[in-house]
Amino acid sequence: MKNIRNFCIIAHIDHGKSTLADRLIEMTKTLSERELQAQVLDDMDLEREKGITIKSHAIQMEYFCHDEKYILNLIDTPGHVDFSYEVSRAIASCEGALLVVDATQGIQAQTISNLYLALEHDLEIIPVLNKIDMESAMVDEVKDQIVDLLGCKPEDILASSGKTGVGVEAILQAIIERIPAPKGDENAPLQALIFDSVFNPFRGIIAYFRIFNGTLRKGEPVKLFNTGSEYAADEIGVLKMKMVPRAQMRTGDVGYIISGIKTSADVKVGDTITSISKPCTQAIAGFEDVKPMVFAGLYPVESDQYEELRTSLEKLNLNDASLTYEPESSLALGFGFRCGFLGLLHMEIIQERLYREFNMDVITTVPNVSYLVHTSKGDTVAVHNPSGLPEPTLIDSIEEPYILAQIITKVEFLGSVIKLCIDKRGTLLNQNFITQDRVEVNFDMPLAEIVFDFYDKLKSISRGYASFDYHQTGYKPSKLAKLDILLNGEPVDALSSLTYVDHAYDFGRKMCEKLKELIPRQQFDIAIQAAIGAKIIARETVKAVRKDVTAKCYGGDISRKRKLLEKQKKGKKRMRQVGNVEVPQEAFLAVLKMD
Repeated sequence: MKNIRNFCIIAHIDHGKSTLADRLIEMTKTLSERELQAQVLDDMDLEREKGITIKSHAIQMEYFCHDEKYILNLIDTPGHVDFSYEVSRAIASCEGALLVVDATQGIQAQTISNLYLALEHDLEIIPVLNKIDMESAMVDEVKDQIVDLLGCKPEDILASSGKTGVGVEAILQAIIERIPAPKGDENAPLQALIFDSVFNPFRGIIAYFRIFNGTLRKGEPVKLFNTGSEYAADEIGVLKMKMVPRAQMRTGDVGYIISGIKTSADVKVGDTITSISKPCTQAIAGFEDVKPMVFAGLYPVESDQYEELRTSLEKLNLNDASLTYEPESSLALGFGFRCGFLGLLHMEIIQERLYREFNMDVITTVPNVSYLVHTSKGDTVAVHNPSGLPEPTLIDSIEEPYILAQIITKVEFLGSVIKLCIDKRGTLLNQNFITQDRVEVNFDMPLAEIVFDFYDKLKSISRGYASFDYHQTGYKPSKLAKLDILLNGEPVDALSSLTYVDHAYDFGRKMCEKLKELIPRQQFDIAIQAAIGAKIIARETVKAVRKDVTAKCYGGDISRKRKLLEKQKKGKKRMRQVGNVEVPQEAFLAVLKMD
């Protein structure tokens, strides 16, 4: 056990984690040259296309140092704020972390928040300055930033380049010398933490775990502590690039277990595996349930695919424990699911994965957050969906979730960043200068304001330099109104939303204008209206496609033309009563891209 090291790599998005992981794998000769490829741990097509890590990946490496063989278990983590849950799971399974900072960009918001996560779990932090081979690298300045942040000595910071491989040897040495070996008792009852799971159509559910106490043998009967399900460990082993079976695994090991589990509800990420013959008395602590931030409805395009969508979401939920869902129905879209996501990127990734991995085409409704409604009867109701809002006469007050937003930017963009946040109903809490030209600002903001396009706007006004991180702080009372969209007087529940009263008029007007562009013309006029309660605040009309019925009249009395036009008018009126307005899928998505 003294020769095992479990560590993860934490960094802001695009600071070179995956490239550094490639070099570590290459140096330890874990894969042959033929198997090596760039970003080898990102095995999803989606990850390669977008150039981001979405899932945590684990891999075991062997390294010889001081004539001894060391086993290094690396758990690679995502860098984007929407996947911070993945990071928390990886951190709970490790004793140490490499904190990677890009020498060309310096410390970013996500670096700081991931660092605090690691410090909460008492991990040994090894600071690494990456991309030192770049011409724009500011080695000394960024070193000073890291010293200020960590309080370490400048000589403790390792300089490396994931691209060229410079300094990677020193990182491996530091992992062995600085990160402590796992603690635990091999003779104690088995305690293993599940940090991830995947669904395999042939073998059932494969759970990835890290053993904190005890020993696990192949074929041994085991049970999951929280769900109480019992299984036999059909196959256990370690994770190289492929799964490598082992006869037994001891304290400190990271590996996988296949036990023929078919029902996804049995395996919860963060659960503890223990032995049936000698069970442990308590589960491993330090693992919290994820709280979704953004809610949206997912509906199958074909209504008979509802059951397929349910099974697809179940399988996806195994691999992504931060996705929550419950059934709901809508007048416009039929049966579907109300899903909770960690952010808009997370929602986009889920939609894309449903399409690629399960061939499910879905319609997504307008994303929103959950509100607390206090009724005049004294009850408190959690509302995830505008259609679930009680009658206006019964509402006493509405509270909405607030977040602490942490933004790090260059000083030259400070004014526009503050203006953006204040426009989004933010309150400036404080600002402090990290270096002469970089400043950190903290805002108290409603979560609903950052759900749409906040991140994109922040990136564009700061030319990509600002970095953003947030966490929820609680609920505060707010003035909100339910904005309904009516088509020919009929409300479309999938397009209704809860908005701040002062922004409702602008939002309603933009929405009507956008829908006017997207709804195809019919043979009758379509009235698009935005309403708050019974009050119409905006209106647009999609004009009818008209056939020129008077074309055959050349000359003659005007009454002949009028008779034909009157006849057409009657037909239009009847058509309007029976005709229904088809809302194209782009209209549901357009709301997301409103500027």
